[in-house]
Amino acid sequence: MLEISNTVSLADWEIELTGIRATGNGGQRVNKVETAIHLRFDIKRSSLPAIYKEKLLKLSDSRISGDGIIIIKAQSFRTQSMNKDDALKRLRELIISAMVVKKTRRPTKPTKGSNLRRLDSKKRASSNKALRRKVDH
Repeated sequence: MLEISNTVSLADWEIELTGIRATGNGGQRVNKVETAIHLRFDIKRSSLPAIYKEKLLKLSDSRISGDGIIIIKAQSFRTQSMNKDDALKRLRELIISAMVVKKTRRPTKPTKGSNLRRLDSKKRASSNKALRRKVDH
């Protein structure tokens, strides 16, 4: 059971975890042990509320396929259990990030003081450059 919030949680049957061999440099156990985790989560078949599904499907994330399946590969750690925890944590963070409402930006005008300061600095820069020019006799 993966708890997303106080009211939303995912059952174990909704998340498919598969052990795979991690990529990277070799070692003594490299071709024997499947320590990496491949997590698959079908958004459309899940028991998430409709608003969660809608926002997740709208999200432009490379981990979400066109069919609405989230695929996460976790291979940062040396043990399968730690990679499993990492994959579940990343899934939870992805779902939570989809629900964050971004603040709308309202365009503002620059203040009179900031305009004056900008023009003053331009005048100073211009006069400095004018002083560098060749003097005409």
